[in-house]
Amino acid sequence: MRATKATTTTTTTTARERDGATGHDRPGARTRGGFLLLGGVQMTLIFTLASLAVPLPRIGADFRLDRADLILLSAAYGLTFAGLLLLGGRLADRFGGRRTLTAGLLVFGTASALAPLAPGYEALLAARFGQGVGAALVAPAAMAVLRALFPAPAAYGRAMATWGGLSVLGATAGNLLSGVIAAASSWRGTFAVPVAVTLAALLLAPRLLPATPPGTDRALDLPGALLATAGITLASFGLVLTDAHSWGSAPVLVPLLTGLALLAAFAVVERRTADPLLPPDFLRDGRRGLGLAAIGLTAAGTATVFILLSLALQEGRGWSALLTSAAFVPFAVALLGAGRLAGPLIGRYGPGRVTGAGLGTAAAGLGLLAATGFDGSVPYAYGLLPGLLLLPAGGALSFAGAAVLATEGVPAHRAGLAGGVLNTAMELGPTVLFAALLTLGGDAVSLAAAAVLFTALAATTIRTT
Repeated sequence: MRATKATTTTTTTTARERDGATGHDRPGARTRGGFLLLGGVQMTLIFTLASLAVPLPRIGADFRLDRADLILLSAAYGLTFAGLLLLGGRLADRFGGRRTLTAGLLVFGTASALAPLAPGYEALLAARFGQGVGAALVAPAAMAVLRALFPAPAAYGRAMATWGGLSVLGATAGNLLSGVIAAASSWRGTFAVPVAVTLAALLLAPRLLPATPPGTDRALDLPGALLATAGITLASFGLVLTDAHSWGSAPVLVPLLTGLALLAAFAVVERRTADPLLPPDFLRDGRRGLGLAAIGLTAAGTATVFILLSLALQEGRGWSALLTSAAFVPFAVALLGAGRLAGPLIGRYGPGRVTGAGLGTAAAGLGLLAATGFDGSVPYAYGLLPGLLLLPAGGALSFAGAAVLATEGVPAHRAGLAGGVLNTAMELGPTVLFAALLTLGGDAVSLAAAAVLFTALAATTIRTT
């Protein structure tokens, strides 16, 4: 009897330690608080990516910017974010997740505080680049801490099912709130959100997040880091410029081809390095590859709709920034509803089937938007609303299932790497797809093509997982 009691006590204590509870916490309270903190930070990173989409015309008017300047300003955050993510993941694994998270938050918060004080275009552009640098440290570090917060594989899988939907929720919040804030005050007010979240995270992290030990035996692979950062940044920059220049022009081809050449050199270096920045075996898992593809494509589809629809409503239908933001409220509601269902569905049917079903549902939403959403002849309730319900519902399921596929089986010492790769897919997907879709012509054609890609990946995912 005593042995049984002792075993029970030990089991309970172990469970409490695994949940992050202490003697004065109720079981799981600290773990839930830590997850909410990390989730809020992740949402804010993507909120910041989308927060300038609606007020961008006002910024252009204030600083008298041409289209090329606006494109660079809009893309600056994402360029450094995407370019440095692999290095950020390795730094998190090398120096510890919480330490890297704190450093990234300091950079991100400082740049966010300087942005609204910018007297001109150059200062604002520098602040946006700085935000991206901080975000590239924060995003993979947050996933490394998340892995320490949920050490049990089953608990980590459930956490990732929820985590997968946070990014698209952050992007939706960016589109919704930026228009409201810009209408109430000015575009400078949109930077108050990342500043406030950063301060809260810095204050609460020591209390809610577990300390993650550094991996002192891991090298940094600086040649690989430099090649990957320069290659991703230059190639992405070239793709971004396709919105202002033709594909065959020097402003597009020079950075694009240079970036691709550097990425090819990166692949060669990684095969010869003892401790590479991106180990080749990490991407050989077919399920992980499908998960990353689904994350990139889902991020690309939702981002493309945000951009094209925001322009169509404001320039084509004459809607205000506030009314344009309001048009995405049903999108947010559907996203939240589907996000709550994603975890239980993954537990019952598996991440592969849920990812495939989500991609198929999102494809139907894109098809409806392509058919009725952009010529202005069909009222909002009939032309846009059905698509703006199906796309986020499918996107939430796709993100949740794909996040589990992309991270299942990843050991704790590679949690930062997994976060860097996952977020890289999320950042590069919109850049690559949007640039490719621009070559097709009109908005409706672009969304129809995206729907075809979603359908094809849905069929592949369901068949192979």
